[in-house]
Amino acid sequence: MLIERDKAQLLVIDMQERLVPAMHESEQVVDRTALLMQVARRLGLPVTITEQYPQGLGHTLPRLLELAESPDHVFAKTQFSAVGNPAVARRLHELRRPQVVIAGVEAHVCVAQTASMLRGRGHDVFLAADAVSSRRPDSVRLAFERLRPEGIAIVNVEQVLFECLGEAGTPEFRELSRLIR
Repeated sequence: MLIERDKAQLLVIDMQERLVPAMHESEQVVDRTALLMQVARRLGLPVTITEQYPQGLGHTLPRLLELAESPDHVFAKTQFSAVGNPAVARRLHELRRPQVVIAGVEAHVCVAQTASMLRGRGHDVFLAADAVSSRRPDSVRLAFERLRPEGIAIVNVEQVLFECLGEAGTPEFRELSRLIR
């Protein structure tokens, strides 16, 4: 199954000021998440952002918040699964886009629980592996191993980009392919 731009949406989970610095390869994860958000903006994929207990963990990194469509699409939560928040679940459902690409932290907690619940609700779920992390790399590996048998696809940011583009030679291709060089 390929990611299709008119069926896909992006969910960015808990990329927050006090949480991200503790993550393995945090700079790469932020860079790849920013790239995903740029791709989403250019190709018209809706973006939803969650923040886990922002009073304690801070807000979404300013660099990523600048790429958000609207502050109205940023949701605070205390549940580990993003769809445990009724407002997030409602937004993802109302967008009527069955494919959810996920970036964020932590892979073995909020990302995994969200992915599993979305899959259980009938969504096609794609984890952008190079835009997902945890404090320890083995936690990421275990999360991916657990989620694959559920039908959750583990992809990278370039796969998301090229599958959504579908073809070369377009102005979008020329613009976005420069971002990965």
